[in-house]
Amino acid sequence: MKKLWGGRFQKTPEQWVDEFGASIHFDQELVEEDITGSLAHVNMLGKCGIITEEEAEQISNGLTTLLEKAKKNELTFSVNYEDIHLNIEKMLIDEIGPVGGKLHTGRSRNDQVATDMHLYLRKHVAMVIELIEGLQKSLVEKAENHVETILPGYTHLQRAQPISFAHHLMAYFWMLDRDKQRFTESFKRINISPLGSAALAGTTFPIDRAYTAKKLDFDGIYENSLDGVSDRDFIIEFFSNSSLLMMHLSRLCEEIILWCSQEFQFIELDDTYATGSSIMPQKKNPDMAELIRGKTGRVYGNLMSLLTILKGLPLAYNKDLQEDKEGMFDTVKTIEGSLQIFIGMIDTLKVNKEKMEKATKEDFSNATELADYLSTKGMPFREAHEVVGTLVYECIQSGIYLKDLPFENYKKSSDLFEEDLYEIINPYEAVRKRMSAGGTGFDMVRIAIEKAKTTFNES
Repeated sequence: MKKLWGGRFQKTPEQWVDEFGASIHFDQELVEEDITGSLAHVNMLGKCGIITEEEAEQISNGLTTLLEKAKKNELTFSVNYEDIHLNIEKMLIDEIGPVGGKLHTGRSRNDQVATDMHLYLRKHVAMVIELIEGLQKSLVEKAENHVETILPGYTHLQRAQPISFAHHLMAYFWMLDRDKQRFTESFKRINISPLGSAALAGTTFPIDRAYTAKKLDFDGIYENSLDGVSDRDFIIEFFSNSSLLMMHLSRLCEEIILWCSQEFQFIELDDTYATGSSIMPQKKNPDMAELIRGKTGRVYGNLMSLLTILKGLPLAYNKDLQEDKEGMFDTVKTIEGSLQIFIGMIDTLKVNKEKMEKATKEDFSNATELADYLSTKGMPFREAHEVVGTLVYECIQSGIYLKDLPFENYKKSSDLFEEDLYEIINPYEAVRKRMSAGGTGFDMVRIAIEKAKTTFNES
């Protein structure tokens, strides 16, 4: 079969070579963006008198018909036409005749595909931002219901100090807020038009790049045609932002996996987000959280892949750049799916308040309260640290906790101890009194939640 670009060639590739070089099996994902870009381009060709208004209208009508079919999944693509661009051009010619061949005047597949990807990412980044905010709202709602639910906070995965469960959840809210800011800020680099850069050098036709940019709702154009067709920074930035987002989701997944284990029993996942075992009837596995944690690696991989592809490419377009799309589609699918799963997982999460609170009473996470207590009475903190550390050791040797240690033992350690120490080391009181800005004190957490809600109004 003769290629649309085949005039200079005397032989056509064998079928397996076509299969290897073709991208249509994945870049058909860009079908709506490709037709949308072509509609703006042909409109401009007619306006600038490069083709007649009648030709422009005929081509536009043909493209509109193809777009309607695309939305209904009625188009059939062929590897014989390599990519989405040539497939659509062939369909257009079949639809309206040889005049369809005039559509490609003044452009190249190089600027065409770059335009498609800008349009595609613009749409999906907007969706990602919306999903991030949806997850933030789920976290806020869950946090509001658990401001005074306390659980052990950890460092080094060792119990450290008691905290509000809402405070823990809101830490992820603010991570996600930075993610949302990064995606939002990246819009200014996504929303620029390479259309009209042609193959690499622009075109001799009197095109109007500003017009097509406006028709496609871009904020402006690439100022350099070489840069316009070869730039993939906006995709790398998307991968980078996605990697940070997935890292944050993965960290929360890890905690969810721990919390719903038999050892913790802090939470229970809804059956929708768990699976059983084919051999062990008792099992309820946190598979969705594990899968999101695992999918983080593929998003990292897509980032490293494109960075590696681009690191040695001379200007302008090279076939290597065909490898930019599958990672982009995969990352979009992965992060959108992960966020959708997470919203449902958080919304339906059951919190075992009693287990969480019990855990704070069966450890030494209140030891810092004792050291602070002695410090407020004038003892240097380092000395107070030593005194309390010795008391902790004494409790460990006796198999008890600080709340169980007789008052006489405290008095032997320091005359500064009074019987009010037992109230001081109550985990609930320990959390309530941490009123420093951004701290876990209940009133501070409520303030943080209200502040978080204002971010929805601002976005």
